[in-house]
Amino acid sequence: MKTEPSEKLVRIKGIPKLTEEQREELRKLVATPDREIDTSDIPEITDFTGFEVGKFYRPVKQTVTVRLDADLLNWLKQEGKGYQSRMNAILRKEMQQQRQKAA
Repeated sequence: MKTEPSEKLVRIKGIPKLTEEQREELRKLVATPDREIDTSDIPEITDFTGFEVGKFYRPVKQTVTVRLDADLLNWLKQEGKGYQSRMNAILRKEMQQQRQKAA
């Protein structure tokens, strides 16, 4: 099966293949301008309590060299693999607390 140049295919195991009829329906939807899509059956969200900001945030990681006291590094490593992630989480928590204080 050939695809249109503008189509992007994503293959996920375990999901049944689309029929040609379904593909045609998707092509029509993609070609429809946003202003012509009826969203009247979708309720507007006005209550954002319980939402988590940054839940799916995936920052770009940067490699750095950092000098730490030996006892601090040992403490981070004592729980095993993932000490760099733990260090990142500790620093992120501190950053967020400082931002809240400043706001």
